[in-house]
Amino acid sequence: MAAATLARFSGRKIILVESEAIGTVGVGEATIPQIRLFNAALGINEGTFLRETKGTFKLAIEFDGWSGEGESYLHAFGSVGHPSGVLPFQHYWLRAHATGEAEPLSAYCLNDVAARTGKMQFFQAQPGQPAPDVPWAYHFDAGLYAALLRSYAEERGVQRIEGAIASVKRDAESGDISALVLEDGSQIEGVFFLDCTGFRSLLLGEALGVGFENWSHWLPCDSAVAVPCAPGGDFAPYTRSIARKAGWQWRIPLQHRIGNGHVFCSEFMSADEATDILLGNLDGSPQADPRVLQFTTGMRQRQWERNCLALGLAGGFLEPLESTSIHLIQSSIARLLQMLPGAEMAPAVRDEFNRQARFEWERIRDFLILHYAANGREGEPFWDRCRAMEVPDTLTAKIETFRASGNIHREHEELFTDQGWLQVMVGQGIVPDGYNPIADQMPAAELSAMLARIVTRNKQTAASMAEHADFLRALIDHSQRKTA
Repeated sequence: MAAATLARFSGRKIILVESEAIGTVGVGEATIPQIRLFNAALGINEGTFLRETKGTFKLAIEFDGWSGEGESYLHAFGSVGHPSGVLPFQHYWLRAHATGEAEPLSAYCLNDVAARTGKMQFFQAQPGQPAPDVPWAYHFDAGLYAALLRSYAEERGVQRIEGAIASVKRDAESGDISALVLEDGSQIEGVFFLDCTGFRSLLLGEALGVGFENWSHWLPCDSAVAVPCAPGGDFAPYTRSIARKAGWQWRIPLQHRIGNGHVFCSEFMSADEATDILLGNLDGSPQADPRVLQFTTGMRQRQWERNCLALGLAGGFLEPLESTSIHLIQSSIARLLQMLPGAEMAPAVRDEFNRQARFEWERIRDFLILHYAANGREGEPFWDRCRAMEVPDTLTAKIETFRASGNIHREHEELFTDQGWLQVMVGQGIVPDGYNPIADQMPAAELSAMLARIVTRNKQTAASMAEHADFLRALIDHSQRKTA
């Protein structure tokens, strides 16, 4: 991703050091809608992208069992209802909910209704009428995406060097990184280095000594077992996150297979038990041996140090509960382009990059913690401890404000919208004691009619949409005909 983007926009000479000997997990990747901006900036055709990466569309994430066994809700992209006057929608819904006159919150979100019914469609605005709000992301094979971007980068002048890094050389006077020494003894000099070496953080962590800030006391899962399996039918347009005894299982439907994994806490479950649970809950036969991974949740104290910026796992790790892994790479690349250093690397620029990155990571961290802290799985030791743990003050303030008043304040750099917070908090049983009294100014009949219109419109729009699998195949076929 970095090589392709810098080749497209920076005008610099880019050298990509990569080793085929270093494997990848390759079990499918789920994303959020911002990935469309990345592909569009590179000029990658959507049909071509989906064809080359075996991708499918994604409208939401289902959280199954997080609020209690047998319960589920969707965190869907897009709007929930619509504001009226000076108030956001949730205050009107809370007023109706308090008297038992509201449908479940999910009924007021078009993406939720479409995802549940397996639909997908592109919409264009009609004269005098806005287009229905159906934002989307993707599921895709990350290995195939990397291959697509590698070709893109090399076509635009990126020099790819096959080899593994043996050591990192630093300038004796400045302390900056001056060169990489490969295992064959060759050296690669540079003025700026992007560390994409994964958990090892070979450049930022090892060579420059930037420490790691551990967040596992809030996000205690530290292991995962992953395996792809054969598809069990047509692919649903949403990711699944299924709560298990000491963690959760992901399900990511691709065209040719389903990506599966079981994230768990090793203090409460062994790798063998986690593997058995995963293999016992697959849609089809496994297509590889299960692979166990260990990780620590947290981030590097600084992601840009001297002339080195860490991307992806080299800069930190947040479990894939809300599909933010690729977005965090994307946002760091976008931030780098905005702050791209010239001949001099001003400390103030680095500090501002690190400030923005920390804010983004901490707010995503809080959103993930919310899922664990507000769980409804009573009587299971892992989940009981998660529910009892102290959470960051920033998250406590958000929950208590919502619980007291129905208000959700989103600071401008936060990734997740107020409607995303709304869906997860309500989905996990946090329903406010009150709402803004301005909502009472709407006559009861008008409120009832407004809510009914939204529900009816969402049902009708979803019913008019194409089946997800049919829509996807038609788009891919169209892109193939254009290419031919």
